[in-house]
Amino acid sequence: MSNLEPAGMVIERISEAADLDAVAALESATFTNPWTREMLERELRQSDVARVYVVRLPGCPVAAFCACWLVHDELHINTIAVNAHVRRLGIATALMKHLLADAARLGARRTYLEVRRSNLPAQRLYESLGFGVAAVRRNYYSQPEEDALVLSLAMLNAEG
Repeated sequence: MSNLEPAGMVIERISEAADLDAVAALESATFTNPWTREMLERELRQSDVARVYVVRLPGCPVAAFCACWLVHDELHINTIAVNAHVRRLGIATALMKHLLADAARLGARRTYLEVRRSNLPAQRLYESLGFGVAAVRRNYYSQPEEDALVLSLAMLNAEG
């Protein structure tokens, strides 16, 4: 994985439905049990806790995205995906660092996420960012059925 971000990369939080077709298409292409467009749209309407970030590249308006919740002092990462044709360029790392910094600035102290036990590339990414295994959720995933590793990261916010 490259430590250099692709030229022209922009990460921004979306607040309206304009990007949802592309986000839903990427979600569907990435996961066997994807969130639907309607689920993602509902997330945007719950903007007091829900946050959806997109990564834009020249010629690729939604190269990656992450949907997460910021509830009090916890960030929960619900889903993250990168277009297959731009993987291994450091996009997921840049996106994660951006949203972790944003959440810390807003007072988050801890981040949680679930990852398939078999998803070793994602586990390596999260480990490189300091996440550790906090628990196992048996048979959490379907299609195929699989355990989830619950990962956690203690964060420093802007005050400390």
